[in-house]
Amino acid sequence: MAAARSSALRHLTSCCARAPRVVSHQQRWAQVHDVRFLATTQHSRSVLEKYRDKLDRKAREEGLPDIDTLKQAYADKIEKLRKEADTTVSPAPSLPTTPPTSPSNEASPPRTQSQSDTRRTSPSSSSTIKPLSAILNLPKVRDLPVTELTAIWRLRHAAEPQSMCAVIPAAPTYAAMESTARLYPQFVLPVPHPEQGAEMHFLQWTWDAATRSSTVLFTQLAEYKARGEFAQPHTTLTHYTDLGGEKGVVLMLGHVMEDRGVQVEHARWLVLCLQRFYGGWDAAVDKETGAEASMAQERAAERRRLLEWFAKGDERFSVEKLMDEAERMG
Repeated sequence: MAAARSSALRHLTSCCARAPRVVSHQQRWAQVHDVRFLATTQHSRSVLEKYRDKLDRKAREEGLPDIDTLKQAYADKIEKLRKEADTTVSPAPSLPTTPPTSPSNEASPPRTQSQSDTRRTSPSSSSTIKPLSAILNLPKVRDLPVTELTAIWRLRHAAEPQSMCAVIPAAPTYAAMESTARLYPQFVLPVPHPEQGAEMHFLQWTWDAATRSSTVLFTQLAEYKARGEFAQPHTTLTHYTDLGGEKGVVLMLGHVMEDRGVQVEHARWLVLCLQRFYGGWDAAVDKETGAEASMAQERAAERRRLLEWFAKGDERFSVEKLMDEAERMG
């Protein structure tokens, strides 16, 4: 995952170098503050230099020749801890149970071997995703109408303020999102801060066949710049497809990590942007006609182009264009 993120962010660095820091025609988002953190690809150098003496001492205590050997020795343990943190999900206030109908609430390189590894499609005994059967009594809920299932899912996650949940139509909403995500599993999204500018966040989709789920990991670009391969996501968003075939719905459960500098309202904004950019709202629009529908389809095509350009490292992708599209959702 670290290699895939690094490749994507190197591309974003070049895009940000071309994009102006001040967007003159935007009134609410005066500056793109956190893009400045991508001025270099030496992501973890400052952290390494700061603790070099301690790491050297630790390596000697372990009988190892240097820091690189120490990092390799602890690689498995670090990866295990990261996976546990990445996939922690807990209960809480829910998102809408149907696709948003109003825009009021509302970048990924060519695939590499490392990126393919993060998009798991085969069962794994080491999966750290909690299966849906550990959250709900599946034999019982399979007999319930969707309205009751929705109410149970919302109530089940109504007590924890750091969580989000939703019941999403399996088709066309989730099907459109997953289809797009398999083509473009990495992207960036901005969170507006009216008094400060916009903060950029990196997202990555992963799949786990063992739990029939997909998970989206959101990480601040500033966090990634500061910690490199050791960066931790601030929000995880898991989609359970167990009931998609028989009930026609996908259950979504998200968790915002505490003390990561992100508020739940910001995470909800990212979820809404995720739905928009990955086509969750477009299927219904495609069936409509008229001038407004035509304009909506044009905007959907532009969002799709941004995903494609970012994935291919196309010079036409820019942070300014990304923010223009995100601003239209506000």
